[in-house]
Amino acid sequence: MTLTDSETRPAEGLGKARLLHTMLRVRDLDKSLHFYADLLGMKVLRKRDYPTGKFTLAFVGYGDEVDSTVIELTHNWGQEEPYTLGSGFGHLAIGVPDVYQACEKLGAAGVKIPRPAGPMAHGGSVIAFIEDPDGYRIELVQRS
Repeated sequence: MTLTDSETRPAEGLGKARLLHTMLRVRDLDKSLHFYADLLGMKVLRKRDYPTGKFTLAFVGYGDEVDSTVIELTHNWGQEEPYTLGSGFGHLAIGVPDVYQACEKLGAAGVKIPRPAGPMAHGGSVIAFIEDPDGYRIELVQRS
């Protein structure tokens, strides 16, 4: 069953709920901020150190947190080993006007592209998959 915008409704008792952010643990905050802000064009919305907890939170996104879903990058100080990404996480998705052009630009900047730009297997959208510095997959979807 697929619901259209006119058929969606808030879960009982939650009122007007919306998705606020997705949190990703990152090993090197500077590399991650470069990737999300400089390469993908997101804005660094806020960043704060928590010395007693030994971590930093940075929020990035394409719009303000008041009306847009954003990404929370969590950097735990002293994390030497890469995080185990697990088998449950799939990917984030970002709409771009031209997937081929985005992959050309990102590839030239050294971004790993495990699935190059091209049409989906069963027709339809043009997509690609890229990886951030920690190996999280991001699907690029061509949007007009």
